[in-house]
Amino acid sequence: MRYIDLGVSDYKEAYRFQRDILEQVADRTSGNTLIITEHKSVITIGRKGSDKNVFKAGGIEVLNIDRGGDVTYHGPGQLIAYPIFKLENEARDMHGFLRFLEEVGINFLSKYGIEAEARPGLRGVWVKDEKIGSIGIGIKKWVTYHGMAININLDLKPFSFIKPCGIDGVKITSLKVLLKERVDIEDAKLKLRDSFKEIPVLAEAACKRQ
Repeated sequence: MRYIDLGVSDYKEAYRFQRDILEQVADRTSGNTLIITEHKSVITIGRKGSDKNVFKAGGIEVLNIDRGGDVTYHGPGQLIAYPIFKLENEARDMHGFLRFLEEVGINFLSKYGIEAEARPGLRGVWVKDEKIGSIGIGIKKWVTYHGMAININLDLKPFSFIKPCGIDGVKITSLKVLLKERVDIEDAKLKLRDSFKEIPVLAEAACKRQ
């Protein structure tokens, strides 16, 4: 697995980069690639989303994009993982891949002593009744793009501008809030990368959760 750290990136530039890598992975000029980044402030609305779930923009750019899911907010202090992975043979299971991403997020948070879970019917990563990780993907030529966002040191105020994930009354949290201290973002990147390296274990766990 190739690993690329984009640092803090503009959403549209990172999207174009994803699509370039996707074509490389699809035609096998590159292997599976994990992109990790933080985004400059942006609100995104997925394929199943509605602009009615954006109450106000607060000066933040709003984009309609081609991932699954509804509306969410991205900003500095949130880690974004874009796995550009080719799904082959029995791995050609979109829902299985979404469950796998939930397992990656749960594994990542366990490295901080946080017990997280996936919730039936509600995609993402949850700590009790609060959402800490959002998931939405796209697939082209059986190669995945988009991915997962986990709140680390993120300013949570912009979530009040939207109905996160289109869910009434959803509560959003971050690792900083849960640990009551700021988290080293570079160390968090390494821990998240390690969770993706543990794919065989996590894939097995995801199957057992089915």
